[in-house]
Amino acid sequence: MRIRYKKWARPELEACEFYIDNPEELKTKWHESFKKKQPIHVELGCGKGSFMAELATANPNINYIAVDMVDAMLGLSKRNIENKYKEENLEPDNIILTRHDIERISLFMSGEDEVDRIYINFCNPWPKPKHKKKRLTHTKQLLLYKEFLKEDGAIYFKTDDDGLFNDSLKYFEEAGFKIVSKTYDLHNENIFENDIETEHEKMYTEEGKKIKALIAQKVI
Repeated sequence: MRIRYKKWARPELEACEFYIDNPEELKTKWHESFKKKQPIHVELGCGKGSFMAELATANPNINYIAVDMVDAMLGLSKRNIENKYKEENLEPDNIILTRHDIERISLFMSGEDEVDRIYINFCNPWPKPKHKKKRLTHTKQLLLYKEFLKEDGAIYFKTDDDGLFNDSLKYFEEAGFKIVSKTYDLHNENIFENDIETEHEKMYTEEGKKIKALIAQKVI
């Protein structure tokens, strides 16, 4: 998603207690970076943060890392997260917002970080053949995620794009994941417990598009 430059984003992020600008420094140390040691879930490409804000406030017994690479987007995410925690009268002590290129995720995550779950919601479908390796669900990326997913860890994936979804089914198989649930119409066959609708999901649903989704589990 393209988003206009927001001059306030960088100063607000730098002043934010739950924002980390250099996640490489926390590689192997993510569990120690939270106030409480509890399971870690990661959202890759958090966008404006509404999904993560809902998820993290609803599950204080889980620690969350939300990743994106655009300051303007992260600024909006920071504001949405702050507003939701304030609305719920909670302190944002189970969430870390950070900036990094997800294609280079191995620079800031390792097997010692042991993540229980990864969320990938409506990532760029990169439809042109020459760009497909940029997909967040491409085989080469999934192999990187396996390095820090726990043995029984899982990836939760949503998209409106048929081509991306069908190709991703192959990518997960190639990377050695087991598809434990999938659907081509999430709103009529919800495979997620306590599912939270994203901004893109609402938009695409209003346009009449069906939401595709899957749960893929790491297999040793």
